[in-house]
Amino acid sequence: MAVDYTVIVVYLAGMLAMGWWGMRRARSKSDFLVAGRRLGPAMYSGTMAAIVLGGASTIGGVGLGYRYGLSGAWMVFTIGLGLLALSVFFSARIARLKVYTVSEMLDLRYGGRAGVISGVVMWAYTLMLAVTSTIAYATIFDVLFDLNRTVAIILGGSIVVAYSTLGGMWSITLTDMVQFVVKTIGVLLLLLPIAVVKAGGFAAMRAKLPTSYFDPLGIGGETIFTYVLIYTFGMLIGQDIWQRVFTARSDRTAKWGGTVAGTYCLAYALAGAVIGTAAKVLYPKLGSPDDAFATIVKDELPVGVRGLVLAAALAAVMSTSSGALIACATVANNDIWSRLRGLAKRSEPSAEHDEVAGNRAFILVMGVAVIGTAIALNNVVEALTVAYNLLVGGLLVPILGGLLWKRGTVQGALASVTLGGLSVIGLMAGYGILANEPVYYGLLASLAAYVVVSLATRPTDESVLAVWRERLAGRSPELASEPVPAPQ
Repeated sequence: MAVDYTVIVVYLAGMLAMGWWGMRRARSKSDFLVAGRRLGPAMYSGTMAAIVLGGASTIGGVGLGYRYGLSGAWMVFTIGLGLLALSVFFSARIARLKVYTVSEMLDLRYGGRAGVISGVVMWAYTLMLAVTSTIAYATIFDVLFDLNRTVAIILGGSIVVAYSTLGGMWSITLTDMVQFVVKTIGVLLLLLPIAVVKAGGFAAMRAKLPTSYFDPLGIGGETIFTYVLIYTFGMLIGQDIWQRVFTARSDRTAKWGGTVAGTYCLAYALAGAVIGTAAKVLYPKLGSPDDAFATIVKDELPVGVRGLVLAAALAAVMSTSSGALIACATVANNDIWSRLRGLAKRSEPSAEHDEVAGNRAFILVMGVAVIGTAIALNNVVEALTVAYNLLVGGLLVPILGGLLWKRGTVQGALASVTLGGLSVIGLMAGYGILANEPVYYGLLASLAAYVVVSLATRPTDESVLAVWRERLAGRSPELASEPVPAPQ
């Protein structure tokens, strides 16, 4: 394992070096939070693919392939569909808004007062997303170094917190590009063909497994529908995803670069399912489907290649974790802390550099909170389900409603967030965290509240909508760091 260890250590050291180099480029709030809004198509595509394809997509995707066969691709496939929908239909408009957070978009659209409550919901989502990615370090470092779970979480989490704190989005962008390359080589170009060959090829796999393993809908229609509802729609509205859209150099970059990343996700989904199917042939009686990835890597890959593929798994986890961490810190600082202190004032250019230190401190604090929460929790699936249920049930309707329906009002948005969020929480307590009903009924409650309350209240002031239209058209040069005041 010495060669494999060397590959991993060099990779981790490289991540820290990228963080240090990124710190030299993060000279303003815009640099630190959205990479100066200067990413071109290649870097944008790579970093967007890196953030959406995390540990759940890699280790979990292979596990679903082990359990269901080719239809196990649906979870990651719906993530790719969501990214494609975001890129084709919404990303250009989102990029032109020149905001830093989803809550700022809501304030801009509805005329203020929607930021804090939506910020709390988005903060909870990004926190739990970062926690689930951090928990995944335990699995990977256990395979690598046979480390204690707590030590593994602290080690992996500390590296991510370190490079994210140093350079913010610039560091994360640079590390994500490396992680994208490592994942592509490790998973698509090495593990996929080796797994298929070791399993005897597709003909042997078909002969040894039930036909259901090769049924595209074998995982079940209800499960596929739930994945679409949670992951496809979740991709449309998550702060971690939007914050990457904000890094695009132009709306064209956001649209076409995101389309390339979404297409890559579809290929990655199929690759994970095929690898899991091959693992089922090789190891038909694993204790847990999620052990399939680590087992096939550990037992079937040659020295050196094994280290690179484990580095690919580590890259998948780190990219999602760092993206969720900076999103969590951005929301906590810009949408909650600053507003509660009454500091949500327009940023002056001369104050931009001073804001870097504040955002850096929030990343550090949120990073410590994420590591502590990850140590305390055990169930990754439950934590991820809570995160996406809150996001979709609480924020999907007011966000898409604001983009698509002129008649939506701030009162309707607040009612939608509140009723949708509380419904999801209550239904998870009643039906269970992993049940499908909470997100189904919570989303319906959110939609009903949004439509009914919006129609029952005065339309949004035309002056607010005029500013919104100007920003959507990309004609406003102003930074959107201040919520639009509500009409008197």
